[in-house]
Amino acid sequence: MSMPKATERQSHGEPAWFVGRSPQFATFADHHHDDRVAFWAAGPPGAQQDWVSRYPGRFFVPPYVGGRGWIGVYLDVEQDWDEIADIVADAYHAVASR
Repeated sequence: MSMPKATERQSHGEPAWFVGRSPQFATFADHHHDDRVAFWAAGPPGAQQDWVSRYPGRFFVPPYVGGRGWIGVYLDVEQDWDEIADIVADAYHAVASR
């Protein structure tokens, strides 16, 4: 929420974050099509493949938006929160620059 014009509201039954009214840059995923707690974030070109290939136990290709480069981030495993902050900042910038 510290990003300029960042807003939070429900989208498809989950908390989601937007730049202003839109576009969306992240969404919470509470057991969405699986038994995991995660969030999905927009990614700059190549980021999804990089995170998922290096850390498949922490990151995944989410349904629906994975084809657009979004990154799935598991929240039920140990994470490096500095890396997560970078992913969220990259997600914001990936959509805010459009």
